[in-house]
Amino acid sequence: MEYRRLGKSGLSVSEIALGNWITHGAQVDDTTAQACVHAALDAGITTFDTADVYSETRAEAILGESLKRIRRESIELCTKVFHPTGTGKNDRGLSRKHIMEACHASLRRLQTDYIDVYYAHRFDPTTSLEETFLAFSDLVRQGKVLYVGVSEWTAEQIELGAALAKEYQVPFVASQPQYSMLWRVIEAEVIPACEREGIGQIVWSPLAQGILSGKYTPDRPIPEGSRAASTAGSPFFDKLVGQWLQKEVLQVIERIKPIAQEAGLTLPQLAVAWVLQNQHVSSAIIGASNPEQIKENVKAAGVKLDTQVMQQINHLLAGVAEFDPKKTG
Repeated sequence: MEYRRLGKSGLSVSEIALGNWITHGAQVDDTTAQACVHAALDAGITTFDTADVYSETRAEAILGESLKRIRRESIELCTKVFHPTGTGKNDRGLSRKHIMEACHASLRRLQTDYIDVYYAHRFDPTTSLEETFLAFSDLVRQGKVLYVGVSEWTAEQIELGAALAKEYQVPFVASQPQYSMLWRVIEAEVIPACEREGIGQIVWSPLAQGILSGKYTPDRPIPEGSRAASTAGSPFFDKLVGQWLQKEVLQVIERIKPIAQEAGLTLPQLAVAWVLQNQHVSSAIIGASNPEQIKENVKAAGVKLDTQVMQQINHLLAGVAEFDPKKTG
């Protein structure tokens, strides 16, 4: 495993992080979830990502249980606030009330005294940024949060937040956007804005919701047991997976497989390595439904892809990858 600084902060994170969106508390049982966490630790992963909303708070609880015997100082534990965690009118958003209550609930579930990076999971247009960042500032002063980040914020929103972070002395250091060979909407605006503010990228879905796993091929049914099969017909499928299950996209991915083989990598390893070639990416979050997936995908850490390989991939994907910055969020 290799490690990188998160933006211009002093915090180091593992190049590959383990996330538990969709998996813990949902697709995999608790025993398998714990085995995945331990496989990640064995592979040198120190950065773990979750959110209070994942599996209706169960994902945080499972991660906390899995890590409770690990030396706390040896890992970076990250979670998020924004999405509904209850039925009450204040059980959502980025109000001071919800941030404070959600943070305390996350600390209990994670069985920890502090969160390394606490993310605003989305932008909240109904609450002033001043209220949000003042709440973050107080959590930082109390020692319950060490650093603050945002997920799927636009460049303009990030810049507004960064200005307040400076005023309130909040260590705003992380952006967590979707980023992969296929989804490159952050390159035009978000990354330059973050670079100006010293904010690093910890990106999610480097395998494009599993489309870059190599499981899906043109003119063949969706494989049983795959993520696409388990989510078909759901909003998740329609928004994130279905857009890539098009014949022309899958044909291009088939042409990338030999490039991976020539580089001595599997297609998933190439996809993760491709993301990590971007100097602004501090870490790429992977998910896993079994320990073997972690053992394979962590081999992307430290891989340096030749310029020719990057050019080949970019050329093949020119007509299918999404670059529109307006689709951020």
